[in-house]
Amino acid sequence: MDKITSMRVFSSVARYGSYSAAAKKLSISKAMASKHVQSLEQQLGVRLFNRTTRKLNLTEVGRIYVDKVDAVLSEIDEAESTISELNSEPRGKLKIKAQPSFGAFHLSRALSGYMKKYPEVTTELELSNRMPDLVEDGVDLAFHVGELDDSTFVARKVASSRRVVCASPDYLKQHGKPNTPEELSEHNCLVYSPRTPLVDWDFINQKVRISGDIQCNDGDALRVAAIQGCGIAQLPTYIVGMDIQSGRLCALLESFEPEKLPVYAIYNNRKYLSAKIKTFVEFIYDLYQPEAYWNEWT
Repeated sequence: MDKITSMRVFSSVARYGSYSAAAKKLSISKAMASKHVQSLEQQLGVRLFNRTTRKLNLTEVGRIYVDKVDAVLSEIDEAESTISELNSEPRGKLKIKAQPSFGAFHLSRALSGYMKKYPEVTTELELSNRMPDLVEDGVDLAFHVGELDDSTFVARKVASSRRVVCASPDYLKQHGKPNTPEELSEHNCLVYSPRTPLVDWDFINQKVRISGDIQCNDGDALRVAAIQGCGIAQLPTYIVGMDIQSGRLCALLESFEPEKLPVYAIYNNRKYLSAKIKTFVEFIYDLYQPEAYWNEWT
């Protein structure tokens, strides 16, 4: 028998002075209440009650034991209450990991609004392109842009990002505007590639080989180069969407855009999800729905 349950039964029997009253209070049978007390007596090797036909009286050992049991049960109840309260109200540190551009441009903006709503939560935002091991890295929540290869994650899609071809007004004024993906061969394209300068850009139902005099493995650097008029880039809108909205960059070939990239919130377990994780995921989902602000411009 579970010892904690037996201790609760014993405490209740001692309080009410009978198996029947204790059993009724605990919603168990009188026989089961008696078995729990007998189990304790067998484990302890002592008699806890003096039994008569009319009443149960605690023995001397029983009176000492019930005081100790009540103290232990009180500590257990307080611990359970504390944990339940922690899990019902968002509080404590929330450790988040995200890809650098998405975290810097968007999650950092969202954090202030979330923390105003839930002031008992503190946050730690770590930016890295490496997919985290949530348990090993001690991360509560991660955000990833793009398809996921690892099915062991619990992932919720919270947004999406367009992949847009863009250039600065100065570049277009000097070199003209491509009207089809094939016309990119006439332009200097900013190449995102950590390994090879041979790169294909995706469009609807086709790939187009592009080339240019700047190659980089970082989207943020290519964004800056595009704003400076160095060439044409194809980048996700979570990186360049606000630049297009402000006019620093111009969207090109929009009718040829490929499918959007999904943005996922990733966490360990759907069951027993802490309040801080649950509320932050919901906050981000509501913030980026029905269409993320970085995807739209006039």
